[in-house]
Amino acid sequence: MPVKPRKIPMRMCVGCREMKPKATLLRVVKPQDGDAHIDRIGKAPGRGAYVCDDVECLRKARKTRALERALECAIPVEVFDALEAQIAPEARDE
Repeated sequence: MPVKPRKIPMRMCVGCREMKPKATLLRVVKPQDGDAHIDRIGKAPGRGAYVCDDVECLRKARKTRALERALECAIPVEVFDALEAQIAPEARDE
């Protein structure tokens, strides 16, 4: 009996709005009692949104406020800066 291939979960990046495999995206999570942060393992409790592992996608999501809409909360500038630093540490030096 042939084995069925597993279905690959797909998620939409809030920055570029493209559907991509969940494993290739970063999950940004907003817990009830804290600031938004990147969830590297994808299982942290809280409301989550996905963004490409690309600084440009994060900047686009920041500019259009897509991440704030997805997480249903206001996100301080410091949190965006920290997210950008977590995605690409060399991006801070630009």
